[in-house]
Amino acid sequence: MFIINHKRFVFCTVYMVFFWCLLMISLTNAEMISITDSMGRTVRIKKNPPHVICSGAGSLRLLTYFQSQDKIVAVDSMETRNSFLDARPYALSNPQLKKYPIFGEYRGNDNPERIVFLNPQPDVIIKTFADMGYNPDELQHKTGIPVVVLNYGNLINYRSVFYQSIHLLGNVLGKPKRAIEIISFFDQMIADLKQRTYNIKNRKSCYVGGVSYKGLQNFQSTEPLYPPFVFTQSNNVACDEISKHLTHSNVAKEQLIEWNPEYIFVDLASVVIDSETNVLNELKTDPAYVHLKAVKNGNVYGVLPYNGYAQNFGSIMINAYFVGKHLYPDRFNDIDVLKKADDIYSFLLGKTVFDKINTMLRGMVFQNIIKG
Repeated sequence: MFIINHKRFVFCTVYMVFFWCLLMISLTNAEMISITDSMGRTVRIKKNPPHVICSGAGSLRLLTYFQSQDKIVAVDSMETRNSFLDARPYALSNPQLKKYPIFGEYRGNDNPERIVFLNPQPDVIIKTFADMGYNPDELQHKTGIPVVVLNYGNLINYRSVFYQSIHLLGNVLGKPKRAIEIISFFDQMIADLKQRTYNIKNRKSCYVGGVSYKGLQNFQSTEPLYPPFVFTQSNNVACDEISKHLTHSNVAKEQLIEWNPEYIFVDLASVVIDSETNVLNELKTDPAYVHLKAVKNGNVYGVLPYNGYAQNFGSIMINAYFVGKHLYPDRFNDIDVLKKADDIYSFLLGKTVFDKINTMLRGMVFQNIIKG
């Protein structure tokens, strides 16, 4: 009798220990944390969520900087489009995303019904540009899935906003150390560019044209605070006391003629298209441009696309090193821009995609695209 009870006791003990272990594992996996997002909303999410979706322009780009694309279970319609021109580095480094289920349309126009029926279910929805599509609280209510809002920011006048979102995303993904590394990476490059271009006299005048803004644009489309010019302290003719407060500007042809910049940089997204907005054709044939100093002297160079479903931060920094090396070669004689491109993309995305982008842009990246 004693032996039987002893066996039962051992069996019950083992069973209880096993059950307790399963319970503890379950509780650990389901551990919740509170996050205050960029809108000041307090959101309860699963700690280190295994499954996520990214809604809105640039949201998925930021997630790939954490190299957490393995957490994605579905994408918006932008990621599955087949286009002859899609120079978004994060998309090129993750071609598998084109085969993922679609949870909604691009620019944050989510479909709650599609989200609810995703398998596996996302543990959190990461959303940028919250003023587009469903209100975050409404989306959270309709899906039963927590929504964390990020302000995308930029590298100039909203850099702190961008950094705050990187910290926030690091906490959401359970990768706070990686967030610090990303911020430090950008800070070090920006400081390096500033130091290299300090105290230069007689800076050459320059202009960037064809900058995409809610679609492809012509040569008159520019950025008064174009980051590569700001970081290299260059003489951007399109930046004055009034225009520098603008995020984007379309300048008059007459103004371009008056400015007559010594160097022109062209966003190549506006060049590889076969339409009236092809900037290269404009510069070669438009009477307003053919006599510009930069065009006549052959000082027109192609640069990586600035915007592509929000700003391409890695490409911005690569362009900055090219601009610096080209305008101030003695200050950048130790820099190989192509190697710098590989280093930047490798750190952010885990892959080098410069060659893919350059092929897509017909080999014109950092090349003189108009011979004098």
